[in-house]
Amino acid sequence: QVQLVESGGGLVQAGGSLRLSCAASGRTFSSYTMGWFRRAPGKEREFVGGISRNGIDTFYGDSVKGRFTVSRDNAKNTVYLQMNSLKYEDTAVYYCAATLYFWIARETTEYNYWGQGTQVTVSS
Repeated sequence: QVQLVESGGGLVQAGGSLRLSCAASGRTFSSYTMGWFRRAPGKEREFVGGISRNGIDTFYGDSVKGRFTVSRDNAKNTVYLQMNSLKYEDTAVYYCAATLYFWIARETTEYNYWGQGTQVTVSS
């Protein structure tokens, strides 16, 4: 139904910024609530942030509140994750996910479609 491809990951120094993009296939991108998750080394997949279908409502995990911002451009079939004030502990593989649920889902089991992930490494 939808394919997701993340991009924009890389190496960044602590305190720096990075912007991830998630490009979606298909013509029904605006029907999906979108979420960002991450998996740090040795840890379980963690909810980072989500955004409603119209882009008005967002919600973030406690560890990234005030530093990360989720946005979307439905005309471009793309969702973004702006990451500021990056910390070493933000190092992880970041995943984009999509669900037809109209609410902002925070659990991995609530999402139907996943991207392949993009590596973000924060150095000291």
